[in-house]
Amino acid sequence: MCGRFYLDPEQEKEIKAIIEEISNKYKDTPELAAMKTGEIYPTDIVPVITAEAPMLMKWSFTGFGGKGQIINARSETAAEKPMFRESFISKRCLIPASHYFEWKKRGTHKQKYAIGLGETLFLAGLYRVEPKEMLPRFVILTRPAAPRLEFIHDRMPVILPKDSHELWLNNLLDSNLLISKSIEDLQYEPINLQPSLF
Repeated sequence: MCGRFYLDPEQEKEIKAIIEEISNKYKDTPELAAMKTGEIYPTDIVPVITAEAPMLMKWSFTGFGGKGQIINARSETAAEKPMFRESFISKRCLIPASHYFEWKKRGTHKQKYAIGLGETLFLAGLYRVEPKEMLPRFVILTRPAAPRLEFIHDRMPVILPKDSHELWLNNLLDSNLLISKSIEDLQYEPINLQPSLF
């Protein structure tokens, strides 16, 4: 799964450029004031890339009956699930991140890991517009973990290389192709305070 990620505009030019575009688009709005960088949690508002342009969105779909928050969707089944089917067909996005976090359980202790490439990641996602919401909401697509990351967690986000961005955003990748194009060769580091690899 993916329950936390990090946005570092100070260290990464691509993220800085996206945030500058967002800042111009949403200048002097409460939405821009609510945008987060640094460690990102579910329900935070962050920059997201669509086929049209970067936008601000909130991380999570509202659950059925207005209960709970859904932050991830399984890439293997998202095209069929009622909650995600329409978005999979026509509302796809990419979520920029410096790295993401995952936790490995060791008895009663959880070890936090930072996982990334040493450059900007682009996580595949889906979005939708919900009633009475100022901003669209998104979820991050997940897949089975790459073999070298399985010891941390059995799932990971779908991370797309740049040559697949346009295909994904323009609805030209199905579930099988999506996973086959996903990046697997990631770096990881156990962290307590700040990761040093990224």
